[in-house]
Amino acid sequence: MDTLVRFAEGLGRFSARFVPSAFAIAVLLTLLTMALAMGWVGAAPPVVLDAWGGGFWELLTFSMQMALVMFTGYLLALTAPVKALLEKVASLPGSPRSATALMAAVSMALAYFNWGLSLVASAMLVRFIARRRPDVDYRLLVACAYFGLGATWHAGLSASAPLLVATPGHFLEKQLGVIPIDRTLFSLFNVGLTLAAVALLTALAWALHPSPERTVRVEPAVLEKLGDFVPPEKPRGRLSPAEWLDHAWLLNAVFGVLGLVWFARHLWLHGGWKALNLNVVNFTFLVLAVLLHGTPARLLKASEEAASVLHGIVLQFPLYAGIYGIFKATGLTDRIGELFVSLSTKETFPAIVYLYSGVVNYFVPSGGSKWAIEAPYLLDAAGRLGVAPEKVVLAYAWGDMATDLIQPFWALPLLAVARLEFKDILGFLLVAFLAYLPLVTLGFFLFG
Repeated sequence: MDTLVRFAEGLGRFSARFVPSAFAIAVLLTLLTMALAMGWVGAAPPVVLDAWGGGFWELLTFSMQMALVMFTGYLLALTAPVKALLEKVASLPGSPRSATALMAAVSMALAYFNWGLSLVASAMLVRFIARRRPDVDYRLLVACAYFGLGATWHAGLSASAPLLVATPGHFLEKQLGVIPIDRTLFSLFNVGLTLAAVALLTALAWALHPSPERTVRVEPAVLEKLGDFVPPEKPRGRLSPAEWLDHAWLLNAVFGVLGLVWFARHLWLHGGWKALNLNVVNFTFLVLAVLLHGTPARLLKASEEAASVLHGIVLQFPLYAGIYGIFKATGLTDRIGELFVSLSTKETFPAIVYLYSGVVNYFVPSGGSKWAIEAPYLLDAAGRLGVAPEKVVLAYAWGDMATDLIQPFWALPLLAVARLEFKDILGFLLVAFLAYLPLVTLGFFLFG
């Protein structure tokens, strides 16, 4: 095991040297897509250029939805009740092994509900556990905090592709219609595979803990630098009406109660949990964050911190929308769809989509924007082979998150909080990936 970890650390150094930034990858993919449209399909350069520029703003609604997934999850993680719950959870482990297993299970459970919540709350839990159990391997603890982004988020309630196709008005509605989540996220296959993945990685987190002589402990000075969210202080003395409103619970409580009533009514009128979609989930997490922060002043300060992690989405999604525009306008979708049909059968297509999506995700680590690129030709090929679209959606979703385990992009907020580099945790993540990949691949072969 230690030999494999040393090998993985070498892989981390290789990636740091040769894999460029996410923005650079997006630009390179744009150029590649343009070249394919002109060289393979025969589209004229002016047509390709117009398709690219015109596509930039076609996914603004979707981009905002993805930004809100991250934003609302982050807001919720900074609330006092969530912090108190995490501190209580951190007191449960009785050994280093149980600490890493608990960290893995909590990370995956949180990511099932919201991947933004998982990233932030898991980073907080790392800090609380490390303070209570200084004998735990700090590298493994942080790696386990990232398991949710590689094992459960795209199978859960903030899953980009399944929730998007369940949302009326989504950009593929004319082609697909609306696919409710009881056919994707709440299907027996998805729930069963999620439980199997959680059980496997939780057991692996327990087994991976090094012996005491090889354990890498966190330095006390590092823990001191891991700051907590500090809410604004209430002004002393007589408050002005504006100050009173900003530091009173009244407005947040009214907003929160109205939001929860709307949510309950929406489920009642539209068939229960299958009525969930991207907009409803984002609305609910925002309502909970407003309610649990208590006052407008606390909510606004938390919002400033939450907004600081949105730059990747804001910068990169228009570039991927431009790529989507090229696929849609030049006939490139049809060509790649034909290629998939030639390489697949009805039975093997879900597994091939899963593996293909995982490979692409390593270079385009964005489940939402990548779905906009891949969905047209994957669904076209599925239609020709007679594969149900919900199987394509799930295969894409699971493949998209699989290589998140060994891709540093979404780990950056966690690593910034933990004061580690990706190479410090990649060894453990690679072992998890090598165990997880065969399980899910087999699942999709059987699914087909």
